[in-house]
Parts: sequence; structure tokens; C-alpha cells
Amino acid sequence: MTGLAGETRSITVEREMPFPPEKIWRALTQPHLVAEWLMKNDIDATVGQRFSFSSDWGGVDCEMLAVEPHERLSYSWNYAHEDPAYALESVVTFTLVLTATGTLLRMEQVGFRPDQKQAFHGAKAGWREHLANLEKVVAGLG
Repeated sequence: MTGLAGETRSITVEREMPFPPEKIWRALTQPHLVAEWLMKNDIDATVGQRFSFSSDWGGVDCEMLAVEPHERLSYSWNYAHEDPAYALESVVTFTLVLTATGTLLRMEQVGFRPDQKQAFHGAKAGWREHLANLEKVVAGLG
């Protein structure tokens, strides 16, 4: 991804889960389930809808960019911070691919500037942990 600000970096985390895409989709789009594996939120899986995530460290403002049920979910992820090194304008995309044993879930977050090493590495570790928690939430669904 390139732009006026120059090169940006992205994070990709993939996780194979022994569940159908429909079940994982529920945990990606229903606010009470998203709160269990990511953060408190008012997510609305409707293109153009604005929503936010919140936690003890602050909040993230988002806008739903793409909704393809059971296949792809994409939203902007904008974290405002007084220090530009921490402020982040990015896009998070989840892709679900049916496999012989369940679903391959791919999460990609694009938009990290080269000077955002701490945010980049923190997000890389954080998304792995979040997706492990997502799998636990999905396992508990009826």
C-alpha cells in the first residue's frame, strides 16, 4: 500500500478453525460476541455504518467498508493519539475460506507507517492472541 505518506506495512494472521464459516461470522459481527474476544463495541455489519471499540487504554473509531456474509468483513481502524507515532489509520479485513476440516480465517491489518514499530509489533502479537480467543468463543456457540 503506498500513498503520500510513503510505504506502509501490514500484518497478516491466519488461523484454521474446525468450524463452519457461518459460526465464525457470528463471532465477528455480533457485538456481545466481539466483546468476548476483542473489545467492547457497538459494531454494525452494514456497509457505511460507523462504530467503535473501547478498552481501558482508549478507543478505536471504525467504519464498515465491506460485508460479504460468511466470506469477508472489512472496516477502517482509526486510533487517534496526540503522539503521531501512536496514531493509526488502517484497515482490518477478515476473510473466511471453507476448508475440508472447517474454515481458514485470515486477518489482515494494513496501514502501519515505518515509524510505528511498537504499534506494528504490538498489533502482530495482539491479533494472534485475539484470534485464539475468537476460536474459544466460537467453540462455545451452540
